[in-house]
Amino acid sequence: MSVDRSYFEAMEAKIPHGKVRTRFAPSPTGYMHVGNLRTALYTYLIARHAGGTFILRIEDTDQGRLVEGATDVIYRTMAECGLRHDEGPDVGGPVAPYIQSQRRDTYGKYAELLVERGGAYYCFCEKAESAEDSGEFAREDDPCRTLTLEQAKARIAAGEPYVVRQKIPHEGTTTFHDASFGDITVENKTLDDQVLLKRDGMPTYNFANVIDDHLMGITHVVRGSEYLSSAPKYNLLYEAFGWDVPTYVHCSPVMRDSQHKMSKRNGDPSYEDLKAQGYLTEAILNYVALLGWSPRGERAEQEFFSLDELVEAFDISGISKSPAIFDIEKLTYFNANYLRSLSEEDFHRVALPFIRQSVKNEAYSTQEIAALLHARCEKLTDIPEKVDFFDALPEYDAAFYTNKKSKTDAAVSLDMLQKVLPKLEALGEWSSDAIHNLLIDFAAELGVKNATLMWPLRIAVAGKLVTPGGAVELCRILGREETLRRIRAGIKKLS
Repeated sequence: MSVDRSYFEAMEAKIPHGKVRTRFAPSPTGYMHVGNLRTALYTYLIARHAGGTFILRIEDTDQGRLVEGATDVIYRTMAECGLRHDEGPDVGGPVAPYIQSQRRDTYGKYAELLVERGGAYYCFCEKAESAEDSGEFAREDDPCRTLTLEQAKARIAAGEPYVVRQKIPHEGTTTFHDASFGDITVENKTLDDQVLLKRDGMPTYNFANVIDDHLMGITHVVRGSEYLSSAPKYNLLYEAFGWDVPTYVHCSPVMRDSQHKMSKRNGDPSYEDLKAQGYLTEAILNYVALLGWSPRGERAEQEFFSLDELVEAFDISGISKSPAIFDIEKLTYFNANYLRSLSEEDFHRVALPFIRQSVKNEAYSTQEIAALLHARCEKLTDIPEKVDFFDALPEYDAAFYTNKKSKTDAAVSLDMLQKVLPKLEALGEWSSDAIHNLLIDFAAELGVKNATLMWPLRIAVAGKLVTPGGAVELCRILGREETLRRIRAGIKKLS
């Protein structure tokens, strides 16, 4: 008895047509690594550039690898990055459901249809799961391949467990086209009769994504180049069903170095790791866009892109076939630029949690501290160490007072601190201008360079060789009493 064709006709009738439709289809198996994020971004840009539809689909057929909370990580990352999907599990759409485990019945029906069309067969052989997954067995020796449909259905009716395998032609070649790699032809004898439907009725990834891409009207499939070897089998599935093949866009891997792909197992950062390391989402997204893609035409030399500019500039022809090496220093360069381009208000907002890691004393103005950091910060995680001296003067070496450029040593520094202390004690208004004018005028009165006075004062109040601001700014933020206390401690250290 043949399958009911009205079901498939109804499914076909629901497929949207007429414009570009792309999908990001992650597996909820943990974190969002850089390669995942790049795939999501490119998929989004292709749709938006063409005025098309961007879909989020959750591919959870491999139930053994699912990680609790991973779907929330996907939603959160997409939202933070501004990659808003038009259709998906949380927003619905015309071809719902968008979670593969909720489409289980669909795959069974299409597997049955494929068997009837001669593109697959029921297999009752006892093989190890690893063999089933990898296809490491002799196809020509598989007795199930030659069973008639009636024989196979009789064994199913008798309760025998089975899988559904793709029936790959033994002869000839299969050619597929990729937007980046061009036409690729493989001999069919090199392909295995892969499992499409497992014994538990769940589809394999390779079957489910072809069915879903067709039924969701996907026009462009973006995925990693590791799936190039599977593309001929996808083509054969599309052809066996009589469906149009979508445009394939295979992206070369993101590498840690010239030999190794990025991997969480090797300690390479995920999107959330990069955020925790002090990188802004905008910088991460901009840098990831350029990992394997380059703009063309008038934007060819442009480095910094907003998401809207990426939408406007993105073209599939700019995707490279060569692997991209993830360079954390280059990302830091992008991040520093993005931090400096923030308004003072926005920089204070993103810097505040990091300032508060070190500066607990609420008497100190975080706005004024942020203003010092703004032009001197490459990553937000640099901040706590840069400003930890505000709450407590660190132990420091008296050798810090010696600076050749400022013409200071321990004796000169002691002299400067002893002379400036009463001046600061007597200063009426404790403002940046008042402190600045006093110090400049006093250096001129003493006949020394400004730095000869400023260097020891800054060391005394901060106890650090490198600070985010100069002596004037630090004294202003610390306040009169704390500044004078630290100068006296410096005089004692040098005496």
